[in-house]
Amino acid sequence: MATKAEQKLPLFTLSALVIGSMVGAGIFSLPRTFGNATGPFGAIVAWIIAGGGMYMLARVFQSLAERKPDLDAGVFAYAKAGFGDYPGFLSAFGYWIGSCIGNVSYWVLIKSTLGAFFPVFGDGNTVTAILVASVGIWLFHFMILRGIQQAAFINTVVTIAKIVPILVFILILAFAFQGDLFRANFYGGTGMPQASLFEQVRATMLVTVFVFLGIEGASVYSRYARERSDVGKATILGFVGVTGLMVAVTLLPYAVLARADIAGMRQPSMAPVLEAVVGPWGAVFISIGVLISVLGAYLAWSLICAEVMFAAAKSDDMPKLFASENERKVPAAALWLTNIIVQLFVVSTYWSQDAFALMLNLTSAMSLIPYLLVAAYAVLIASRGETYEQHPAGRRRDLIVAAIAVLYTLFMIIAGGLKFVLLAAVLYAPGTLLYFWARREQGKQVFTPVEWLIFVLAAVGCVIGIHGLVTGSITV
Repeated sequence: MATKAEQKLPLFTLSALVIGSMVGAGIFSLPRTFGNATGPFGAIVAWIIAGGGMYMLARVFQSLAERKPDLDAGVFAYAKAGFGDYPGFLSAFGYWIGSCIGNVSYWVLIKSTLGAFFPVFGDGNTVTAILVASVGIWLFHFMILRGIQQAAFINTVVTIAKIVPILVFILILAFAFQGDLFRANFYGGTGMPQASLFEQVRATMLVTVFVFLGIEGASVYSRYARERSDVGKATILGFVGVTGLMVAVTLLPYAVLARADIAGMRQPSMAPVLEAVVGPWGAVFISIGVLISVLGAYLAWSLICAEVMFAAAKSDDMPKLFASENERKVPAAALWLTNIIVQLFVVSTYWSQDAFALMLNLTSAMSLIPYLLVAAYAVLIASRGETYEQHPAGRRRDLIVAAIAVLYTLFMIIAGGLKFVLLAAVLYAPGTLLYFWARREQGKQVFTPVEWLIFVLAAVGCVIGIHGLVTGSITV
C-alpha cells in the first residue's frame, strides 16, 4: 500500500504539469497569428509586454503560495479570501469554464491538423471532426477516472515527448536563418496592413494570454506537492522554459519566409513553416508533435478543470455534489460536469466561422478576470502588511510586483475588446445558478449589497451579449 509521501508529487512532476499545461495548442499557432498582425519588431514588443506581465503574475503566484499555504486551491481561493464569496465563485467559475473552452480549442486544432491530410476533418469543425472529438473526450474521461496519480505520470511522459518537435523546429530554423529576410520583415515588409504599433501589438495580446495559461498549474495542484516551496519553484521554472520556446517559435519564421506568406498559412502554422524549409516531412513531423502536445495539454487541463471544481465545492463555493470522489480519489462528479460542458462546446463549433480563434480568445478573456483578482489580492495583503510581520523587507517589492500584475491584466482585458467581455458575461450570468444552488444548500444569504451590484452588471452584460449574437453585431 502506498504511503502518503509516495502519493505526493515531486518538483519535477509539478514543473511538468506547468509546462504540460502551457505547451499545448497555442505555441503551434504562433507563426501565423503573429504574421497576420505584425513583423518581428511588433512581436518583440508584444512578448516584452506579455512576458513581463506574466512574469509578474508568476511571481505573485509564487509569493502567495509561500505566504498563504492554507489557501491550497490556487486561483479562486485568493479571490474569495480577498473579496468575498461571490467574487470567489466568479473566479472559480470563470477559470473553470475558460479551461473547458480551452479544451475545446485543443480538439479543434487536432482535427484541423488531421484536416491537412484527411479533408473530411476540414478546419476542425465538420460533422466528422465533431464526432471523432466526442469519442476522444469520453476516452480521456474514463482514463482520468482511473486515477489522478496515473494521469499525472502520463502527463510527465507526454510533456517530454512533445518538447522534442518544438526544439527540432527551432534548431532547423536557426540554421536556416537569413539575416536579410529577417531585416526585410522587421517592420512587416511587403503587404503589411496599415496599422499603428499599438494596434499590431493589441492584435496579438489575447493569443499571448492563451499561450501563458497554465502558469498557475502548480498552484492549482498545491495540495499534492511534496514540499510547499516546490509550488513556487515549479511556477518559475515552467515560465522561464516555455517563454524561451514561444519567443523562438514566433521570431524564427520571419528569417525563412516573407511575413505575408506566413500570414496565409493554415493552422497549426508551425507545420507549413517547417515544410517550406525542409520539405513535406517537416509538416508530418510537426503534425505528429501537435497531436502529442495537444493531447497531453488536454489531459493536463482536464485534470485542472476537475480539480478547480472539486476544490470550489470543498470550500462551499460550488454545490457539494461536486466535492465527491470515487474510490480512486478522482473528483468524479466534477469531471463529469466538465466533460459534458466540453462536449456541448465542441458541438457548438459547427456554427463558428473560425472555431479555433474563437475558443482561443474566449478562453483568454474568461481567464483574465480570475488572474486580475489574484493579483489584486496580492496588492491587498502587501498594502496591509499581512504575513509580513516577521520579514517586512520584501513588502514593498511584492506590492510593486502585484501592482504591475494588476495593470497588466487590466490592459489585457481592454486590449481584448468589448466583444469578449460581453461573451464572458453571457457565460458568467447563467453560471451564477451554481452559486444560488450552493448558497441554498448551506442556508446562507445569497448576495451582499455589493455582490448584488456585481451580479446585475453581469446580467446586463449577458443580455447585451445575447442581443449582439442574435442581431449579428457580435460574430463568432
